[in-house]
Amino acid sequence: MPIRRHIVIPEDEVELSAIRAQGAGGQNVNKVSSAVHLRFDIRQSSLPEDVQERLLALGDQRITKDGILVIKAQTERSRERNREEALRRLHELIDSVAVAPVSRRPTRPTRASRERRLEGKNLRGRIKSLRGKVQD
Repeated sequence: MPIRRHIVIPEDEVELSAIRAQGAGGQNVNKVSSAVHLRFDIRQSSLPEDVQERLLALGDQRITKDGILVIKAQTERSRERNREEALRRLHELIDSVAVAPVSRRPTRPTRASRERRLEGKNLRGRIKSLRGKVQD
């Protein structure tokens, strides 16, 4: 299952199990196991270390304290479409942390921007000075 050009998740690292869906659905929901539980152990996966760290640092409620990502898909009626939906969500989540965030390089304000800031402060000060008592 390729995610990015350099990240591929082997199918044996993803554990899929069929469970009964919750909620309304009539007789079908009571007799067919169409929902899918996806379990993915982040720490034991073949993902690069930096991607694993960013994934664990997300603070997502679907990630347990043991580092296992649990995704439950039950929106579709068929098990196969729920399986595809769970895998799509896994890809989406890993894709969101696959690229390292660009670190901000601090810059200094330009001379013109400092002058504009001081000019604005001066103007506000003059406006506020006119609000005082009127002297004859």
